[in-house]
Amino acid sequence: MRTTVGIIGAGPAGLLLARLLHRAGIESVVLESRDRAYVERRQRAGILEQGTVDVLRAARAGERMDREGLRHDGIELRFGRRRHRVDFPGLTGGRSVTVYAQTEVCKDLIALQLKEGGPLLFEAEALGVEGAEGDRPRIPFRHQGREDVLECEYVVGCDGFWGVARKAVPAGVSRVFERSYPYAWLGVLADVAPSHDELVYARHERGFALLSMRSPAVSRLYLQVPAGTEAGQWGDEEIWDELERRLETDDDWRLERGPLTQKSVTPMRSFVHEPMRHGRLFLAGDAAHIVPPTGAKGLNLAVGDVVTLARALAHERQTGSPELLDAYSATCLRRVWQAERFSYDMTTLLHRAPDDTPFDARLQLARLERIASSRAAETDLAEAYTGFPLG
Repeated sequence: MRTTVGIIGAGPAGLLLARLLHRAGIESVVLESRDRAYVERRQRAGILEQGTVDVLRAARAGERMDREGLRHDGIELRFGRRRHRVDFPGLTGGRSVTVYAQTEVCKDLIALQLKEGGPLLFEAEALGVEGAEGDRPRIPFRHQGREDVLECEYVVGCDGFWGVARKAVPAGVSRVFERSYPYAWLGVLADVAPSHDELVYARHERGFALLSMRSPAVSRLYLQVPAGTEAGQWGDEEIWDELERRLETDDDWRLERGPLTQKSVTPMRSFVHEPMRHGRLFLAGDAAHIVPPTGAKGLNLAVGDVVTLARALAHERQTGSPELLDAYSATCLRRVWQAERFSYDMTTLLHRAPDDTPFDARLQLARLERIASSRAAETDLAEAYTGFPLG
């Protein structure tokens, strides 16, 4: 089996890359180890930056997003029972974000790929990457009980943190930067209308809380919990009681309760692998970097990677010049490190670490007061949240 670009992984990075390459007239094959149903129900991110929204529209993959997605023009910060709204368009020259779940993005891109694009093979397990330093790298894979090989001109690893692609980069070439956090997020889905029309980020003495949503009828809520917590340790009413405490305000705002339909725990970590290219192997998305979810950057960083790569591949095809491909890793890493910085800042701004002192608590409040009272500080947050330039 042969193609121009072999893509490992049918998450949002791999699927969007395939879509962008198809529109540029470049052949690709996508290998996904899981079945279609699993990919389409895999709960992950839900916030799309302005740049991500623009890319999906330009790729003609945004019709349902525009119809069903929820445009948000700000977020609310809560601390000391006070509420402060950050106005995105007013601070960024009109930019906003859209609430549209990663599961829905994947459904849209899968449907388009199967209808218009190149082969998308589910339950096709990539076994490794061979010959990345040469002109014809290969991806051995297993599909429908048979082993086969995909021969490519380029391989793109969009197979997440635990995938095989990054393992093909020699240890002597790799540099890893990482940080683990002593807390996690307990996330729940609830069949109840959101209690606020925009996301609420709350800093509380008992820990962080986030009020989000998946639709006008479904709420997505999170609580900071100790690392290692299991979702079953928390009862439904206990979760609602704790959310109520951490989201409390001095006005008449109230948290609406409803049936919880899902519970999960998300570990918190920061991770960057450098470089993001080795020979003809390129890494994108979680295969190359992980951010804590506080800044809503994970999916959007993946989009930035594949937009940069698709542009570079199209440039090489049109001009014969490898200039943009050679710059891929450095170009992406500039954006990655800014997203890592912002995600770290948001995480440490709002979470209480187990070893925090009263001094640390006062610094958090001082940082929040600065955002609430300084247009410059507020603008920095708004610009980062709505998205760094792609490419």
